Amino acid sequence: MTTKEAWQLHDNAPELYERYLVPTLFTPWAHDLLAAAALQPGERVLDVACGTGSVTRLIGPRIGPEGHLTALDLNAEMLKAAQTYVKPTAPPIRWLHADVVEMPVADGDVDVVLCQQSFQFFPDKLGALQEMRRVLAPAGRLVFNISRGLPHNPYIRALADGLERHVGVEAGESMRAPCGCGDAEMLRSLCQQSGFRTVRIRISNLTIRHSDPAEFIRGQLAATPVAEQVAALDAERRDALVDEILTSLRCYIDDDGLAAPYETHIVLARVH
Repeated sequence: MTTKEAWQLHDNAPELYERYLVPTLFTPWAHDLLAAAALQPGERVLDVACGTGSVTRLIGPRIGPEGHLTALDLNAEMLKAAQTYVKPTAPPIRWLHADVVEMPVADGDVDVVLCQQSFQFFPDKLGALQEMRRVLAPAGRLVFNISRGLPHNPYIRALADGLERHVGVEAGESMRAPCGCGDAEMLRSLCQQSGFRTVRIRISNLTIRHSDPAEFIRGQLAATPVAEQVAALDAERRDALVDEILTSLRCYIDDDGLAAPYETHIVLARVH
């Protein structure tokens, strides 16, 4: 992300992000991403836009003590939180507070670049891909996951529609942003323009599972950039917002709670 990027989290958002989003969304996505990456012992890995470290914390055992691990994020609070949540590993983690389009990493210094659910928020997507291509070794690979469009993700659509009606158009658009870059051929074209020779894109279908849908919805809203706007609503309006979202998702709620489908693209781009 760049300093102009609006999708930033403040105050206690990293704590809420870790409590609600990491176990329900980001950990399942991380396992899916790492399965596609097929990391090998001794590899040099860069986790771009690492957030609170949902991917970072799973890399060490895969590359072993002979590997090298770097985690980078623009958001200083998220990076600080990651260093708290991620237990010491072998190899040790090098933490970088930096912009993805200006990474303090040498040319060809890593074997694998990973990026989980962040590419859609980079204002300069081509520049970000070119920079990730720059730091990769000649046989390197980039692996990232990214949400498919709203027609494939009813949970995000329900949140966005509810926010638009109860908070405003801008809040609704902010919540739709995670699904705003879901065109596979556009992603393929951007990767090819950035110098990647081979690009493979796979659709991955996961399920958002939470035993208390209302609690999860409140937690997610509090952990995202719309938190202050939602908090500014009176209690009755906040309850109405959550109730409307729950009503929209009623066909994805069973006896065990929320079971909403969520589709992503996993992109594997190789330098050669």
